[in-house]
Amino acid sequence: MTTPANPTPALPLVILKPREADRIVAGHPWIYGASVMHVAPGVKDGDLVEVNDHRKHWLGIGLYNSQSKITVRVITNDHVTVDQAFFESRIRAALALRQRHMPGATSFRVVSSEGDSLSGLIVDKYDDVSVLQTPSLGMDVRKPLIVAALKAIFNPRAIIERNEMASRKFEGLPEANGVLDGTLDGPVSVNLNGLKFETDLRAGHKTGLYLDQQANYQRTADLIALTPGANVLDCFTFLGGFALHAARAGAAHVHGIDQSADAIAAATRNAVANGLAENCTFEAANVFDWLKAHTAVAPHEKLIPKFDAIVLDPPSFTRNRASVPDALRGYKEIHLRALRLLKPGGLLATFCCSHHVDANTFQDVILSAAFDTRRVLRRVATFSQSPDHPHIPSIPETEYLKGYAFEVVR
Repeated sequence: MTTPANPTPALPLVILKPREADRIVAGHPWIYGASVMHVAPGVKDGDLVEVNDHRKHWLGIGLYNSQSKITVRVITNDHVTVDQAFFESRIRAALALRQRHMPGATSFRVVSSEGDSLSGLIVDKYDDVSVLQTPSLGMDVRKPLIVAALKAIFNPRAIIERNEMASRKFEGLPEANGVLDGTLDGPVSVNLNGLKFETDLRAGHKTGLYLDQQANYQRTADLIALTPGANVLDCFTFLGGFALHAARAGAAHVHGIDQSADAIAAATRNAVANGLAENCTFEAANVFDWLKAHTAVAPHEKLIPKFDAIVLDPPSFTRNRASVPDALRGYKEIHLRALRLLKPGGLLATFCCSHHVDANTFQDVILSAAFDTRRVLRRVATFSQSPDHPHIPSIPETEYLKGYAFEVVR
């Protein structure tokens, strides 16, 4: 093994079992306990460790946590010191990727954990506010370094911690929410594709908005614009992302539905703020119940479809593989109802954000619903997460959002 020109301080050693190094060499950063042959005495949870294969060949540097199913998260394959300069360098590289693929965007995910070789770290930028999530212990104990790096790069007016995710308990971490640096009072106005969205970064879903749909908002609106004066239904609208983009694109009327009354109130304010209130209505309701009620007909009565476009963007229906069958039944149900409400030639834009339901399975569910409703569909677009949520093929977990746009042939 070649000796580095500027060797880093010695780190506790973790040695992998035979045939367990291939995944790490291929780029996957997770090392499970069953893959570990030896851990140096005295290593503590949260420590940096040097990772070697069973022949003691260098693999990289990782963050250790014996309490987690992921015993080591590899964060670099180079001989480097993991300090503020390290985080600055990685975050600047991630920022350059966003600036290349999303020029002009002012709000986006800056660091997407494994997608940016910083497993266990998420950083979102909402204009001049940064929101931080550290679902892993190794990153959590390095929050001061990360905050200092964010200040050096962005100089944000506030850095917020949104660490309420359930996964932290598996790392031995409590939930946490608060201002780590600067000040933030009340909701902020965030710009997405030239539209303004009011959001509470201290209490909204995820870190405030669904940034992973930013590119899809515009792409879907462009498809809806092909039908001037469209009547659109936006299911699971949240803050009105798809609804407002559709209205700006020329839809005559968009009706958004979400079960959260707070989200509906915010979506209504967003429509007003963007001068789109005349084209939008919003309703607090359970989407399943709403679709069921609006597809119910009396005996011998025929349902008359009234929508030119329908958007289905539900939250994940499954958090694990065991619940996939139930999730697929839920996906089929909403597609059955939606297809009955679409006019011939109408557009269905539909999304699934569960990693455990792959794209082919999701499409099969849609086609099964089309068969049951005697509809024939033409696929006109395929969607994935926005470029600020990079997909690394050797890390399947980095791909989760998938979607399609179909036109109803008949």
